[in-house]
Amino acid sequence: MAKASRVMFEVICPCCEATLKIDPETRAVISHQEKPKPPTFESMEAAFTRLKGEAGKREEAFQKSVQEHKSHADVLNRKFDELLRQARENPDAPPPRRDIDLD
Repeated sequence: MAKASRVMFEVICPCCEATLKIDPETRAVISHQEKPKPPTFESMEAAFTRLKGEAGKREEAFQKSVQEHKSHADVLNRKFDELLRQARENPDAPPPRRDIDLD
């Protein structure tokens, strides 16, 4: 009896869009070919422009972080002053509950 010719079929992976060749007799992937990736940049000028833009964004984020760090002490002082004022106005009030008190 003549052996039937193996006809493999191709399937496109829905996740990575790779081409898979599958043998129906063994139900196994025989070959795998990844989808070609497009180039990241069209030219060196585009890459350089993007790199300069990212440097500006990093500097902006750093400056914002510095400002928040400088104002953090002021925020804590204001919170402390407000709680101290409340404690002086109402000395009979019980102290606020701490997380450890809830256990």
